[in-house]
Amino acid sequence: MIGKVNLQEQFARFHDYWSPKIVASVNDYDVKLVKVRGEFVWHQHDETDEVFLVTAGQLRIQLQDRDDVVLSPGELLVVPRGVRHRPVAGEETHLVLLESHATVNTGDAQRAGTVGERLD
Repeated sequence: MIGKVNLQEQFARFHDYWSPKIVASVNDYDVKLVKVRGEFVWHQHDETDEVFLVTAGQLRIQLQDRDDVVLSPGELLVVPRGVRHRPVAGEETHLVLLESHATVNTGDAQRAGTVGERLD
C-alpha cells in the first residue's frame, strides 16, 4: 500500500520514551519513531548497523573508545554493527530509526527491550 507518513502527526500520537513505534517498512527494515530523554543503556548490535536521524531536540551518542557524537535536527549518524554505544538526551528528542525487522532496541544488553510496536 502506498501512503505518506506525516512525522509530526505520528510523534503527537505517543508520549512514552525509549519505546520505538513502527510507521513504515522497507524491504526487511522498519522505519521507527522514538521519543527519548535521559540516558539509555550501553549496548551494541552484532548483526546490523543502526541509523539515528534527529528531527527535534539534540542527541549525544556515546561511543566506547571513541569521541561522543552530538546530533541536532536534520543530522544523522550510522553506528556500525558491533560498536558499543549509548544514546543520551538532555531534553525530549525525536528520532527516526531505520532497523531490520528483528532489531531489539537494547541490542546485547541484559535488559528487556522492544522491537517496536506498529502505529496504525
